[in-house]
Amino acid sequence: MTTRSPVDDTRTTPDPEACLAATRPDLVLLCPATAGHADWVERVAPCGAAILLEQAGFGDYLMLEAGDGVGGAWHWNTYPGVAVDIPSFSYQFSFEQQSSWSRVYAPGDELKAYAERCMDKYDVRRRTRLNTRVVGATFDDSEHLWTLELEAGAPLTARFVVGATGVLTQPKAPDIAGLSTFAGAVMHTARWDHTLDLRGRRVAVIGTGASAVQVIPSIAPEVAQLTVFQRTPIWCMPKPDVKLPRLARRLLGLPGVRRATRLASQTFVEVTFPLAAHFHAKVPLADQGERMGRAYLRRAVTSPEVRAKLTPSYAVGCKRPSFSNSYLPAFNRPNVHLETTPIEAITPTGVRCVDGSEHAADVLILATGFKVFENGNMPPFPVRGAEGADLETFWNEHRYQAFQGISVPRFPNFFSILGPYGYNGSSYFNLIETQMAHIVRCLQHARERAATRVEVSAAANTAYFESMLARRPNQVFFQDSCADANSYYFDAHGDVPFRASPTLETMWAAKHFDLDAYQFEAPR
Repeated sequence: MTTRSPVDDTRTTPDPEACLAATRPDLVLLCPATAGHADWVERVAPCGAAILLEQAGFGDYLMLEAGDGVGGAWHWNTYPGVAVDIPSFSYQFSFEQQSSWSRVYAPGDELKAYAERCMDKYDVRRRTRLNTRVVGATFDDSEHLWTLELEAGAPLTARFVVGATGVLTQPKAPDIAGLSTFAGAVMHTARWDHTLDLRGRRVAVIGTGASAVQVIPSIAPEVAQLTVFQRTPIWCMPKPDVKLPRLARRLLGLPGVRRATRLASQTFVEVTFPLAAHFHAKVPLADQGERMGRAYLRRAVTSPEVRAKLTPSYAVGCKRPSFSNSYLPAFNRPNVHLETTPIEAITPTGVRCVDGSEHAADVLILATGFKVFENGNMPPFPVRGAEGADLETFWNEHRYQAFQGISVPRFPNFFSILGPYGYNGSSYFNLIETQMAHIVRCLQHARERAATRVEVSAAANTAYFESMLARRPNQVFFQDSCADANSYYFDAHGDVPFRASPTLETMWAAKHFDLDAYQFEAPR
């Protein structure tokens, strides 16, 4: 490795094109939109990874982004009502805490601005190449180098690659007959068309997941008729969201108050998912959540018939619950209709259900989620490791797995931020910092040993995978009711590749895992 600190400005330049022409970086970070435009999931991972690399003394890196701007989800997702789904105090880096959030749950434009500010403050922008899409990655066994094939331009080589592409990168269109025949406007929530005026229009929304929960109440007041097609109801909880007055923002600027607020926020996030989901058998917090959800539903929805349709039959935690103060009450509006009869086909003028009923529409909004744990998305481009091993094939044959969600045997020098069994359901910002602590530790050890090849052992990976599977009996996902949840958590193998660990355990493991889990090879 030829890293240096501070960065050698003779090899870097504010002009990304000139930077590429001048150097072969040791580290390349693949941004979320590298494989397909970024969508929904918290996608400032590349920015955070770059900052943490810099702070650790690894300045010879390049960040690749297929989009024309940074911010990931907050650059691409601009649908009405888009906002963070955990408290803003947790949705930020521990080393860059902001006190100027307008609300407890910040809107999307503030998250975009936060990412931009981090890029500038930590001087990441000059090491970033926008409009650069990776279409393949191949490891050279003899040179210990990765070659990244680009959609446009010459291939790029690097010693190490950090994949920060996430999994929720590719919008998933519904498999419904006649979709292409619809004569009106069609758009996915992740590709919102702001030129389309919805006022006075008949709108159909297919799906009731995370984005729909935010879109539906935002557009309901302005459309003439809103028909919501629901396959599976979602657990919706009251959202502890309030506007933060100027005095509150000033208080949040005080170090002690800021730390206390972050601790309270992190505790709330931990209780609502990691602990509730992964330790359901020992700490039945999900049962408390279900009682809260049912009580909120009774208060929020006036019609007993509609209320019954909105009541999930599966346990809280089988799929990610939503927090909203406006989603459920939207169904009290006279212009909002909830349809639970399965869809038979899309027609040129609307949607036809299996019972023969037809619902006219001028605009069709697809809130149908994303490809997750499936072929073509994990990874979203071919990754060929040692001796030609294909990563997608490996996971098809051996199930999704990665050592602490980061490294896979036979894929040296390739690290992932959000690999299988890496994310525990907490804040993505905590995930970024945790996974980068692990990656930096590997890189530092490689530098100390002058190693050019770093590969996790098959034994270490298997032991970690088995430890995750052994925790299944405690998780909420594998109780009988989850079979009815239609949750994207489950992959094609019937696994849920979440890290069954509390956040403190993941943080400790990132800094204390046995380095003997990896093989460090110096040039011969």
